[in-house]
Amino acid sequence: MDIAYNNKLDLVKVAPNAKPPVCRIMDYGKYKYELAKKEKEAKKNQRVINVKEIRMTPNIEEHDLNVKAKRAMDFLKDGDKVKVSVRFRGRELGHTDIGKEVLLQFAKITAEFGVIDKQPKMEGRNMIMYLVPKTE
Repeated sequence: MDIAYNNKLDLVKVAPNAKPPVCRIMDYGKYKYELAKKEKEAKKNQRVINVKEIRMTPNIEEHDLNVKAKRAMDFLKDGDKVKVSVRFRGRELGHTDIGKEVLLQFAKITAEFGVIDKQPKMEGRNMIMYLVPKTE
């Protein structure tokens, strides 16, 4: 403690539970600053991936499907994940195979920019599929 006090530094317990406790003489303020700086630098290099959603119906027209696919391609170019869902209403629930075909057609259109992360699957009244950006 005297050495730390004379050098105007801090005595920091590195392993307080060890026998005997392990201590270190350092400038604690500078240490905290360096940690914050490293954390900030690591955060700068991170990419937050958002999940964008596109909703359709099983009886969607070809042009409408292409418009929605173009929008999804923009999302995939930006590095976002895309959740594509087909909502079934009333009697449409009896024809889930049509919805699956629509989703697979959608995946085929967007194949240049994204790949299927999760295959089409029913969740309640919706059939959902996830697309992720293609990695080179």
